[in-house]
Amino acid sequence: MLNDFTSAIRPAVVLTILFALLLGLAYPAALTGVGQLIFPYQANGSLIRDRDRVVGSELLAQRFESPRYFHPRPSAAGAGYEANNSYGSNLGPTSQALHDRVKADIEKLGPSPDVSRPADLVTTSASGLDPHLSPEAAFFQVARVSKARGLEAGDVRVLIEKHVEEPLLGFLGEPRVNVLLLNRALDRLPRQGARTAP
Repeated sequence: MLNDFTSAIRPAVVLTILFALLLGLAYPAALTGVGQLIFPYQANGSLIRDRDRVVGSELLAQRFESPRYFHPRPSAAGAGYEANNSYGSNLGPTSQALHDRVKADIEKLGPSPDVSRPADLVTTSASGLDPHLSPEAAFFQVARVSKARGLEAGDVRVLIEKHVEEPLLGFLGEPRVNVLLLNRALDRLPRQGARTAP
């Protein structure tokens, strides 16, 4: 009887250890190695560096409040844009708190009698960290950004157009603009006075 029990347990223990090593160590190590070899930028978090300093990631939204910058979607992640506290607000369409927050965000955008306000400027994403805006939401902010920076609105619009990412394979997803990459490109634009100076 004890022999039968031992002969039944031994293969189970051996297989458990084997598959733990195979699927818990070897397979993840192989995928990590392939990722580092073929896609090192993406495998390491798509980090954006300014010389030796990490200034952000293409994958995570950041808070931009100055009128000189394009603003991302609102965030419900922790106190806002906290990468270690990612979640949506979970407020439903009948929530008074959601209604009040969206109303306040609409008022912050200022008057816009001729142009409708894009929904992604007043609604949070599920993660609270979506780094992208719709092109419409970026174009909506052109007047504020160009005025704050002393730039021609047309130049700012061209910059947005250059940063529109098309859907994957032409049909997966929607056109979008990465706010951090757009703001970094915006910082590299010369001021109007600098261009016209002799």
